Amino acid sequence: MTKKSKAAPTNLPAKATRDTGTSDGKKASGKATGELHADAAHLSTTNNALVDHNYLSESEFGTVAETLQRNLATSISLYLKFKKYHWDIRGRFFRDLHLAYDEFIEEIFPSIDEQAERLVALGGSPMAAPVDIARYSVVEVPTETVRDARVQVADLVQDLTRVGKGYRDDSQTVDDANDPATADMYNGYAATVDKIRWMLQAMMDDDRMN
Repeated sequence: MTKKSKAAPTNLPAKATRDTGTSDGKKASGKATGELHADAAHLSTTNNALVDHNYLSESEFGTVAETLQRNLATSISLYLKFKKYHWDIRGRFFRDLHLAYDEFIEEIFPSIDEQAERLVALGGSPMAAPVDIARYSVVEVPTETVRDARVQVADLVQDLTRVGKGYRDDSQTVDDANDPATADMYNGYAATVDKIRWMLQAMMDDDRMN
């Protein structure tokens, strides 16, 4: 009577899978066969080795990585949206908003690299292809031309309200996932977004913008 071999466990820790050199247990050759996830380092592909997540468990990392990927995509989209409106603005408020949008971009831009590098520091890999940015972002970059100042500003205020709340919610989420460092990052970004939102909302109090 022959013994039946036991099936290999599918939930091996990162160290066990790293011995193979790839995330799917194959030799370092062949075609990619993975599915899309919130972290490019965890695509189950032949040439994509897993790396450790420092002090985070695999589950904790998954939670944190999802927020970092989404917020990275959102920050890139917000940058592009401010630039789109910066180029398209016309009329009485052209100079004020043309300059203000770039000032706001300077405050938002550093978060793009910081969030991507935080994901890498925790053993992940950011997805940055345009299709992935559009898929994960909570901000939609306009494809049409919007020249009216009030329409632009009202749209941005609505976006920033959503983004600011997202950072506050995600700060609590990643803190619960044993990552207070990323939580601190999010709190800082929330404060920056809230300040920009306040400034734009104040501009809408000008009756001439009607």
